[in-house]
Amino acid sequence: MTMLARRLLLGIAGAGLAAPALRAQADYPSRSVTVVNPWPAGGSSDSLARILMQRIGADLGQPFVVENRPGATGTLGHGAVARARPDGYTLLFGTNSTYGIAPHLTAGGLPYDNERAFTGISLVARSPQMLCVHPSVPAATLAELIALAKAQPGKLTFSSAGIGGTSHLATEMLQSMAGIALLHVPYRGGGPAAGALLTGEVNITFIDAITALPFIAERRIRPLAVSTRVRTPLAPDVPTIEQAGVAGFESATDFAFLAPAGTPEAIIRRLHAATRAAVRAPGVREKIDAAGLITLAEPPEAWPPYLAAEVAKWGRIIRERDIRAG
Repeated sequence: MTMLARRLLLGIAGAGLAAPALRAQADYPSRSVTVVNPWPAGGSSDSLARILMQRIGADLGQPFVVENRPGATGTLGHGAVARARPDGYTLLFGTNSTYGIAPHLTAGGLPYDNERAFTGISLVARSPQMLCVHPSVPAATLAELIALAKAQPGKLTFSSAGIGGTSHLATEMLQSMAGIALLHVPYRGGGPAAGALLTGEVNITFIDAITALPFIAERRIRPLAVSTRVRTPLAPDVPTIEQAGVAGFESATDFAFLAPAGTPEAIIRRLHAATRAAVRAPGVREKIDAAGLITLAEPPEAWPPYLAAEVAKWGRIIRERDIRAG
């Protein structure tokens, strides 16, 4: 057999093997899709995932079923998806608490390669936090709080949802950038951390905007600033921390829709298009806005540089502040 004949036969065989895979991509999805949420049911990540997946499933003609797999700061769920077959039928709805922060705090390292295990479908949304104080704190602005903290180093207390969470690291970042010293009181979850501020057990807390607003309306807590670079439309009179005088400050809980590395690009593109349509759909956008979230819908190619920047940012804060998991 001539070399040309061999190449022709190999080409025909390769086309025959590739055809089923191409058909599978063209028909995607042909059955239900599992979307792993690595946090408990009922939280902001779970609520957002269910709102979006219901719409995406309706648009693509198959159920997108949210499955909660909490544990180990979200790394259990991330690990399960990292090991899944990259065919588009096991996906991940993660937050930067895991993909941006956990790599720096997990003893012994992660059981997967955080920077290579996933392909980005879309960075979906961002949740601003509000820096709030108890009414007993004599500070009506961030500048006044910083002056008070400098006059009483280590005396003012702040609560967090736990060591290494975004509420904790946001406050550590503020201390570093504003040159102040506060006393950390960690709690088990955002609810108890907010409750500690409401009762006056602590002086200061970063709280998700949607959680803080009812208590602000009741004047049980006082907002000083918003953690993101843009103000929340739910409280347009509250400045950002950067606007209030701490240049370059930005912190938030980010939500990302991810797939195992190696998932075909055609599937990734179809999922991104469905995600982008979902966050803009009537009924969905209103729910996202009502939750105080900033809609993003970033494209897949934005994921690698975003992830690298997020990992570097939080790693720097964790090292500078000598933060260690309990």
